[in-house]
Amino acid sequence: MTDTPQSQYTTLPQWPKAYPASGASATLKLLNEDFIVTELPLQLPSGAGEHLWLDVEKNGANTAFVAQQLAEAAGVQERDVGYAGLKDRYAITRQWFSIYFPKGETPDLTQFQHPEFKVLAQSRHVKKLRPGDLQGNRFRIVLREVTGDRDAIEANLKAVASQGVPNYFGAQRFGHDGGNVEQGRAMLAREIRVRNPKKKGIYLSAVRSFVFNEVLALRIQQGLWGQKTLPGDVLDAAGRPTGPLWGRGRVGTTDQAQALENDVAASHASLCDGMEHAGLDQERRSLVAIPQDMSWEWPQTDQLVLTFSLPAGNYATSVLNEILSTSEPERHIENSESASVE
Repeated sequence: MTDTPQSQYTTLPQWPKAYPASGASATLKLLNEDFIVTELPLQLPSGAGEHLWLDVEKNGANTAFVAQQLAEAAGVQERDVGYAGLKDRYAITRQWFSIYFPKGETPDLTQFQHPEFKVLAQSRHVKKLRPGDLQGNRFRIVLREVTGDRDAIEANLKAVASQGVPNYFGAQRFGHDGGNVEQGRAMLAREIRVRNPKKKGIYLSAVRSFVFNEVLALRIQQGLWGQKTLPGDVLDAAGRPTGPLWGRGRVGTTDQAQALENDVAASHASLCDGMEHAGLDQERRSLVAIPQDMSWEWPQTDQLVLTFSLPAGNYATSVLNEILSTSEPERHIENSESASVE
């Protein structure tokens, strides 16, 4: 396989959209309360066990920072704190954390005071929360300063609600200006050594997600991303086509679908070969994300409020990008313990 120039990975490409551009724009996350996320757990705590589960609402803090603060409050190591997924910092989000606390008197962390989060409830359970232990997330998003053709926005809203959106990995997966992909390429090429396991995982995920997005982008260009399939496609449980999460072994597809995926892999040979040598195994991900229970309203002429749910691993930004373009306020963070942005 021939490889493409390394400079290709220093910036993210503009991956194509599925629906005609509305030409509209809006401001996202002007206030934290404009982006409300509620985690939909796989299960609720049973009331007994070695792990203390905490129902936490945070406002302006990232998930890792909250985990660190909870560990300090409970007097445990940070590795003893678990959570199912990362949630946006500039938002109001509600999610579960777990703390391994097998012995001693159970602390009442609902009394813990912090300006950026609060523990709403706590209960015991037999298992630690681990990444991916959630059904999905429920979103309530307020878009402000909306400009553009309202009819065009409405047309895209209806299309998204009925047909779904391309299941792209969101920009946050790739780091600032997409830098995680280039770091991942350099790591896989052994140009840099990454000792931190967490960083290594972040870079591998970014590279894997990039290749998936490239496959999805090509299928959108060919009009083959939604209900339309290619000969040899691997379908998900709902009968929709899937794309590769690259790794060792053959892609599950055959015929035309396999040829398309192998062509993309050939254009990113250093990434795909590196992921195979890193020990990742082939997996599949749906090419389509379907927002559930989607609704919207216009409380003001320049304000649009959206509510919908998405399964775990799907991105709200993929929904918004098919409706209109959004921009966030510039934020300057100085000397803040919770400065990292998810």
